[in-house]
Amino acid sequence: MRRLSGGAFWVLLAALVIANAVLCWQSLTTFRLWEDEAFNLTVPRNLLGGLGYTSDGALSGSTLTPFDPRISTGASVLLPVALVLATGIDPVIGARLIPLLYWGLLLAGLWILGRRIAGRWGALVAIAVPLAFQTAASNSPIQGPADLLGEIPAAALLVWAFIVLPRRAWLAGLLFGLALQAKLIALIALPAFAVALWALTPGRGWKRIGATATRSILPLVLAGLPTLLMEIAAFVILGPAAYLTHLRELASFVRSSGQNVAPTTIPEKVTVLADSWFSSPWLVLAAVLLGLAVGAVACTRSWRTWRTTGAKPAAEDLALGLAAVVGFLAFVGWWAQAAHTPLWVRHPAPGVFSFAPLLAAFTVRGMQFLWKGSLPLRALSAATATALIAVLGIGSAAHTVSALNPGWETLHTQRAAAAPLAAWVDDYRVTWLAAAPWGAAVPIIVLTGAHVGMFDAPAMQGVPQVTGGECSNEALADSGTYRICRP
Repeated sequence: MRRLSGGAFWVLLAALVIANAVLCWQSLTTFRLWEDEAFNLTVPRNLLGGLGYTSDGALSGSTLTPFDPRISTGASVLLPVALVLATGIDPVIGARLIPLLYWGLLLAGLWILGRRIAGRWGALVAIAVPLAFQTAASNSPIQGPADLLGEIPAAALLVWAFIVLPRRAWLAGLLFGLALQAKLIALIALPAFAVALWALTPGRGWKRIGATATRSILPLVLAGLPTLLMEIAAFVILGPAAYLTHLRELASFVRSSGQNVAPTTIPEKVTVLADSWFSSPWLVLAAVLLGLAVGAVACTRSWRTWRTTGAKPAAEDLALGLAAVVGFLAFVGWWAQAAHTPLWVRHPAPGVFSFAPLLAAFTVRGMQFLWKGSLPLRALSAATATALIAVLGIGSAAHTVSALNPGWETLHTQRAAAAPLAAWVDDYRVTWLAAAPWGAAVPIIVLTGAHVGMFDAPAMQGVPQVTGGECSNEALADSGTYRICRP
């Protein structure tokens, strides 16, 4: 049985490695450059062009916009992208290398925490969960791990913050601050860090709470440092009046999520999350219910051990368990009740990527504990293992197949469609093009090398427009798929 178990482990690990290799390659080289990626890419491109930390402002009046609040992917992603692009590498491939590196860090961190929780099987399950998570189904997707977005980098930084938290709380605070500068929504993970730090602090009662507060000072200061530095830079560059306008626009963007949609409901959000896996929602529900029953055993056992002995390893187990539960519920709970946010799983994705794998690892730990018990407990463990293997196995395989079928447009076809338009832009030295409307035309404009604005913005009056439809006026350049129209 031991040899059989060992063989199965290595076969499954090899399958996960292959599946990730296929997904990463397709995401890097094949998946289309979509609108949000293209918009984010304007920041490092402008930075290298001497325009500062500035977007093209397509959603902010279609003028160059320093520290654009509508660019929600932050400096922890875009500044490294600028460094990579400074080497002269292809802009899209170079930009996507940074999120892909964060994906590797996420999986490595989940392996470490999963192994800490439940040995090598916990590690295996932990790295399988992100692969089974479906984030590409909405019109605001995470197509793959190389997308130039901040959700996966934020999740990776959160995971590594929990890795170092027991011994280097100050470093955990700094990593948390960098996660905020990958995606501001990472702030929702703060309660998870608070309960983890409380569990790791010796003492009882009010003394323990006071010690936790004292121990939190340096991590909190360092957590705010990256954002403080960015805001100081914004204040110096923008000046006091423009900086106040920047803060008001940022607050408005955070309150509205940048969208104008009909209010959404909690049942709708829960349904979307249940559907956001590469397997049947009913199978996911069965795995979750069984996992809740079994995972509670692991948490209870760690709690009892910690209360009895105060042993440090038990405190670390408790910290991870509480953080996983609180972190996951914080992200999903906030998103579910936030009626102003659309039905996009991107919003809770940092929490799902970072905390759901830890919950799965604790489920494995509970299964291992139950397997040593009575026959009914062993039956519960076997049923949970079956459901978990089905969800993760089907999910990983389906995700791999999906990656090999990238859909209606690829990066290659986009490049081919943009080439004639880019030649026209170079010939006539055009600096701005307007997308008509926001959508597939946006990445095409970015691929031409021009700045991108919106056709209905006052600043774009008289600017040639790019569309995938027919021109109402003369077509100035035509690639067969996209065309530049006289305004």
